[in-house]
Amino acid sequence: MADDFRYATLGATGWRVFRMGLSASYRPGRDAILTALDHGVNYCFAYGFDRQMMKTLREVFRTRRAQVLIATGGYNWILWRSNLRKDLEKRLKSLGTDYLDIFMYMGVMKPAQLPDSVLEEMVRFREEGKVRAIGISTHDRKLAGELAARGALDVLNIRYNAAHRGAETEIFPQLAAHDPGIVSYTATRWSYLVRRSKGWPADRPIPPAAQAYRFVLSRPHVDVVLTAPSNARQLQENLAALDAGPLSADEMAFLRAFGDHVHHTKKWFM
Repeated sequence: MADDFRYATLGATGWRVFRMGLSASYRPGRDAILTALDHGVNYCFAYGFDRQMMKTLREVFRTRRAQVLIATGGYNWILWRSNLRKDLEKRLKSLGTDYLDIFMYMGVMKPAQLPDSVLEEMVRFREEGKVRAIGISTHDRKLAGELAARGALDVLNIRYNAAHRGAETEIFPQLAAHDPGIVSYTATRWSYLVRRSKGWPADRPIPPAAQAYRFVLSRPHVDVVLTAPSNARQLQENLAALDAGPLSADEMAFLRAFGDHVHHTKKWFM
């Protein structure tokens, strides 16, 4: 498959990224993480409490720090937020590095949870050279679109999949002016897009995981799609999505139809 499907430039950062990034939220094991890196994966996402990813990357950073991008950061806990300065220092210490590639403020659910003071503090981190880029993780598509249009952040971590396609109208059209990097999560909608939903005809197939990832990757606005396998076998299956290339027109129509069905039957989910 052509490199223009397997690789992208992460927005205005100019960084070349393998278009499938790795999260170790489901603890795939040290060997699976190393296998992903050896396969070319160079974008890793980690929560601060993700000991498996943090410990493995600390080891990797001793010899190939410049080859791996790490996105991590601090949290919005709805009723309060963590001390971002302390979060930054903890992540640097845990990873054994003197800079983070992307510092994320995670869990933003609405604009009120992202005051100017938070953005200003993250900008200071970048100015100090302790982080190279700043971003947020959010489900609020309108907020993400507004931030993209303002050029307020370097990277946006957003939900986009066959069942949740609002980014196509609320975020992607806002990217041109400032070109923030776009990282997408929940490609399988927490597995609902790769299992049979109630009411889906028994004689119709359901998408394999690789097809769900290809749906996201077929959108050129998305620079990286995160995968969170629970073992090495799932990792290999998900990485195969990049070998298959973009969805055909028939595959795209099928994924959209199945995504609409999942969205209709699972309306309760955010």
